[in-house]
Amino acid sequence: MFCFQCEQTAKGTGCTIQGICGKDAQTATLQDLLVFQTKQIGALAHRARQLGASEPAIDRFILKALFTTVTNVNFDPARLQALLAESDAVKSQAKDLYEQACLKKGSKPEAIAGLTPEPLAQDLPGLIRQGEAISILKRREALGDDIAGLQELLTSGLKGMASYAHHALILGKEDDAIYAFFHEALNALLTDARPAADGLLQLCLKCGEVNLKAMEILDAAHTGAYGHPKPTHVRIHPLKGKAIVISGHDLKDLEELLKQTEGKGINVYTHGEMLPAHGYPGLKKYKHLAGNYGGAWQNQRTEFEEFHGAILMTTNCIQKPSDSYRERIFTCGLVAWPGVAHIANRDFTPVIQAALAAEGFKMDGPDQQILVGFGHHTVLSAVAQVVQAVQSGSLRRFFLIGGCDGAKSGRNYYTEFAQLVPEDCIILTLACGKYRFNKFKFGTLGGIPRLMDCGQCNDTYSVIRIATALAEVFKCGVNDLPLSLILSWYEQKAVCILLTLLHLGIRNMRLGPSLPACVTPAVFKILVDKFNIMPITTPAEDMRVILGPEPAAKGA
Repeated sequence: MFCFQCEQTAKGTGCTIQGICGKDAQTATLQDLLVFQTKQIGALAHRARQLGASEPAIDRFILKALFTTVTNVNFDPARLQALLAESDAVKSQAKDLYEQACLKKGSKPEAIAGLTPEPLAQDLPGLIRQGEAISILKRREALGDDIAGLQELLTSGLKGMASYAHHALILGKEDDAIYAFFHEALNALLTDARPAADGLLQLCLKCGEVNLKAMEILDAAHTGAYGHPKPTHVRIHPLKGKAIVISGHDLKDLEELLKQTEGKGINVYTHGEMLPAHGYPGLKKYKHLAGNYGGAWQNQRTEFEEFHGAILMTTNCIQKPSDSYRERIFTCGLVAWPGVAHIANRDFTPVIQAALAAEGFKMDGPDQQILVGFGHHTVLSAVAQVVQAVQSGSLRRFFLIGGCDGAKSGRNYYTEFAQLVPEDCIILTLACGKYRFNKFKFGTLGGIPRLMDCGQCNDTYSVIRIATALAEVFKCGVNDLPLSLILSWYEQKAVCILLTLLHLGIRNMRLGPSLPACVTPAVFKILVDKFNIMPITTPAEDMRVILGPEPAAKGA
């Protein structure tokens, strides 16, 4: 196997025996093959679309297939084998769509470079052989590390965007232009035998542009279904009683769980990236949405062992369950782990039964709370107050300290950096990286909370809206705002967000705890030259550079 799509990849170069995430070689190879299948489907759909033909089932399958291969989603070879069988059927459907479109136009279907005419193997060993034949390592040998690395940067961006588009689709929102770009990019990844670095970089930036639209649609889906988030205090220790904890990102899963548990005497707790759900009026109306439990995804094995109820994993973030809670953890949607019970069609009866059978919590924990709910609607409603604070000098700077959390050493940087932020500055945060500092007391600045939780990684659109709105008010560019971006990444959704920020021309971002392994020194030089993107160094040094020299004392 070879996999270097996440930040924790072995030795910073690639996992070759087993993934740090827990993915084995068999699973990695099947995922590689599934990505290759989506490239072929995309190439066929791209040509059909150019002739005026499209099919929603094909478009939606591409989202499902790519999201399935994001880090910490699907570890189950049996589920992947079933998806590969489905991909072959979708590939045949895309081929028929293209050929019928050609027939209508009176043209002849072209021979597509990279398209394999034979169907997938019917058995697991055969699928493994086919997956090994199209490995990343073979492309690196053929194209070189720089070009193959740019291809993988684009592929990571597509995987991340697929996750956002899939979340929106679940709530009934989609956009044909987004599907068109998936087809265009997948076609380029399959058929371009001699890709150029400039062309791939432009596709990466276009991926960032289209992802901005995907995140906008997801924001509209969330707020349309559940209302605009409002500042909300969230309890972080359990209450006495039966309990279910739900982790991941999918708000629809949470809503259905809340509906099905209402009146059953079960408290529901969020975990990880589900924390921001407490800010939505349409979700916090459920009185048994009792609080948040634990922190970011990488601590779940310890936290779930100590949770006295049932556990539901939605979207990505699952780790190998320990035996102590294997019988009371469930997956749903695209998430899968071998031997873990999977919920189909959002019928959470087995989860509820497991919660009622578990001992629950015997007493209330401490009444400690944190504050969430600072989406763009809330923050921009106070824009006059913010502008006045900046113009008066009482608010010196904004720091966006956000992104993924993880277990790799070096992430204490974000805790220490947040603690160094001066008292005349405000911290915006989002995604699970905030767990490094979101329980600290930062106080207020002129009545404005100094720490504003803007939501999930899915809610990056909110921060972009806030930044662009402030730039309009101050009549300047985003890069001219008193705003510094200190970002942490782990997986492909974070890569896609980075591409969106680069598309917007945002400069001087600091990224850590390490750079993506697919970004070679030559590619990184391009990003430095064009965007002045920087690896993090130390909290004190980075803060010193950002704030500049201390002003001279009066009278000096």
